Amino acid sequence: MEGRIKVKVYYEDTDCLGVVYYANYLKYYERGRTEYINAMGKPIADWNAEGANFAVFKMEVTWFKPARLGDEIDVITVVEPGTPFRMRMSQKLTRGEELINEAKVQLVCLDERMELREFPDTLR
Repeated sequence: MEGRIKVKVYYEDTDCLGVVYYANYLKYYERGRTEYINAMGKPIADWNAEGANFAVFKMEVTWFKPARLGDEIDVITVVEPGTPFRMRMSQKLTRGEELINEAKVQLVCLDERMELREFPDTLR
């Protein structure tokens, strides 16, 4: 399954050169992951209430081109094979057919005591 959301770049997202400040790309990726999980049938807030809290364990981003003020970009999220304790995702940001950057992300699932637990079966 592929998740896709649209994000518009606002002035608040950019630096003095009018390009997206690098840390803001992480917010776009977070939105993509959140919507992907929500689309699997249960909002993240419900998972959290049931003691399944998702946290980024590792993230690697490669930048190719900047996104700019006013751009409408797509955040594309795909889940890759993982383990009971790791969810792996590939994500990319595109402007039309143009690749802006891509990320490899590993998530872990934590219980209410912030201890590692297995991902729920429906998310594996």
